[in-house]
Amino acid sequence: MTRSEVTATGEESRPSRCTLSFHDAALLRELVGELGGHLKLVGGVLGIDVAQRGTDLTVLGHPGPVELAAHLLEQLGAIVATGYNLNARDVEQAARLFKSEPQTDLVALYSDTIHEGVGNHRVHPRTLTQRMYVNAIRNNDLVFGIGPAGTGKTYLAVAMALGALFRNEVKRIIISRPAVEAGEKLGFLPGDMVDKVDPYLRPMYDALYDLVDGDRINRLLEKGVIEVAPIAFMRGRTLADAFVILDESQNTTRAQMKMFLTRLGMSSRAVITGDPSQVDLPRGQTSGLADAVRVLSGVEGIEMTRFSEVDVVRHPLVARIIRAYASAEQGLNEQ
Repeated sequence: MTRSEVTATGEESRPSRCTLSFHDAALLRELVGELGGHLKLVGGVLGIDVAQRGTDLTVLGHPGPVELAAHLLEQLGAIVATGYNLNARDVEQAARLFKSEPQTDLVALYSDTIHEGVGNHRVHPRTLTQRMYVNAIRNNDLVFGIGPAGTGKTYLAVAMALGALFRNEVKRIIISRPAVEAGEKLGFLPGDMVDKVDPYLRPMYDALYDLVDGDRINRLLEKGVIEVAPIAFMRGRTLADAFVILDESQNTTRAQMKMFLTRLGMSSRAVITGDPSQVDLPRGQTSGLADAVRVLSGVEGIEMTRFSEVDVVRHPLVARIIRAYASAEQGLNEQ
């Protein structure tokens, strides 16, 4: 791949048009996407136009964004050259990340595969904070992932747990959540206790089935190698040789959080995830997550990774929704 630049006229000294020439037609097809969809995503995020002619891509626009887009396309091309299959979500997330962190080494980020799941789907960090989080889990026995919805806190934790299990670093995975209603009462639901708590745990099953073939997950669940249970089921247990995940921890009480933290046994590690802005506990009750962050900050062997809306890897609208709510809450607090 080669690059040629044309400098803008007038006082501008940086290029306003840049042409990238590709020598590998298959690589270019993967980079461009179906009907040029990937190029449209890059253009929409960075505010430029990208046109394809033969094996050339020409970037047009204001000088700064043109240079940024050209560098992004070069890195995306290098990622494709490693054998990675780009999808629209990858491209849009990479463009948003590059817009906020132009010095990001996308090739290194996307090469850090932590799990290869169903259909050879490779799981890797998509933002710099996600990479910090993954490294924290690798290097610490207890990690907190704190931040808004859609930042990959739980999904990455589950992927890391599965990787540890399949490498025989742990003997089992235990995933837990507090059974707290998010503004609605579910006690009227039919069935026994297991049936009633299952809706709370469904997101955890969804992550497991997305990452590993369903039949294999079912066998691991039946054997108890993977266990998904409400936090109440943790009392009195010692969780040794296990990778333990506590999700939605903002909805634990202080007593529940302390109980969970003191379950860890030898050769175990734990990841605790939560969003402090979505506490569903009764009014006036202190969140166990907030209390743990206050009490445990600075304790050796415990790492806390904080996410923001920049790290949202769901629909880009989610990040804008989070910002809008944060702004509205700040306005209410200032009144």
